[in-house]
Amino acid sequence: MWRKSLICIVLLLAPLMACSEDTTVRNSFVETKGGDFVMNGRPLYFNGFNAYWLMYMASDPSTKDKVTETFKQASEYGMNVARTWAFSDGGYRALQTSPGSYNEDMFKGLDFVVSEANKYGIYLILSLVNNWEGFGGKRQYVQWGRDQGQYLNNDDDFFTNSVLKGYYKNHIKAVLSRVNSVNGIAYKDDPTIFAWELMNEPRCQSDLSGKTIQDWVVEMSAHVKSIDKNHLLEVGHEGFYGESMPEKKQFNPGYEVGTDFISNNRIAEVDFTTIHLYPDQWVYGASDEVQAEFVEKWIQSHINDSKVVLGKPLLVAEFGKSSRSAGYTIGARDKYLGSIFNSVYNCARDGGPCGGALFWQVMAQGMENWSDGYEVVLEQNPSTAGVIDQQSRRISSLD
Repeated sequence: MWRKSLICIVLLLAPLMACSEDTTVRNSFVETKGGDFVMNGRPLYFNGFNAYWLMYMASDPSTKDKVTETFKQASEYGMNVARTWAFSDGGYRALQTSPGSYNEDMFKGLDFVVSEANKYGIYLILSLVNNWEGFGGKRQYVQWGRDQGQYLNNDDDFFTNSVLKGYYKNHIKAVLSRVNSVNGIAYKDDPTIFAWELMNEPRCQSDLSGKTIQDWVVEMSAHVKSIDKNHLLEVGHEGFYGESMPEKKQFNPGYEVGTDFISNNRIAEVDFTTIHLYPDQWVYGASDEVQAEFVEKWIQSHINDSKVVLGKPLLVAEFGKSSRSAGYTIGARDKYLGSIFNSVYNCARDGGPCGGALFWQVMAQGMENWSDGYEVVLEQNPSTAGVIDQQSRRISSLD
């Protein structure tokens, strides 16, 4: 792992100056080798968090310190990766106010997020669009298309309509080609960014055959790689199985969403697999024992498939326990997080494909209005912070 140094601050201003420890990181992108993430040929493991709100808070001078404090605290607990939104489409304080038009203040907020992450040794996974309505998502793209006279049946036309696909491709180019106003480095050239994510939790329930999502991932992953061959790419997958290996659908929580963990991740341009995990939502009303059994099978089946079928690393990219779920206690949350951390660590220790885990989610103090029930405010939750810290220490020892 790498840490901030005075020399590195100088390095931001003069990237070609010598800096033996930090130049290695700055000039080296995370890569994959078989089932491992690697840096300069050595395995690299992650423990981190989701914080979708970073750009929003960073774009306002009165709240941008929440970003700095969050990264500072995360690094103190050994976390080294954060996943966040590189989108906000339409609506209040949008990044993309209309197709191809951007709010520079919001983009500068994202610039600040990237530069601050670098200072505190945090890699970033940047997601490029939302499946859901929050911050615009595919519904906003569909509305933009209708505003331009496109006849569109439903939100899933986002994946097939040529005009909407053009809007999204232009957004990909705008973000990847962005030159950071803080450090002068184009995003596509900045190793602080660990990976791009095509979409947060893509779903297309109007086509459960999986063809719609498969064709879209093929097209969009090729587009990303045509602009940026440096960074890794992942789909944003929750892990639902589909028709390519129908016997695997037994591991789904009783339904399908139009994605296919196997075929979507087999695409050559997709560098690693991801799963999300929300038993309190997916097997709602089930007993703790049934939910725990689901979690174990979900993780193990995706470990096996990532290793044997796909030969790619795996990240558990979202998981959490809501304070709004039945029987919730902080102790129950800590136990749940700890069980998933144990699965990830044991897999990595034994040479499996697990590269790390990112829980949902960290929030800073004073963000009570943003509560979704899953948030962890680190300074207010010392027991949970301790569980996270323990995982950081264990998994970093494997590097």
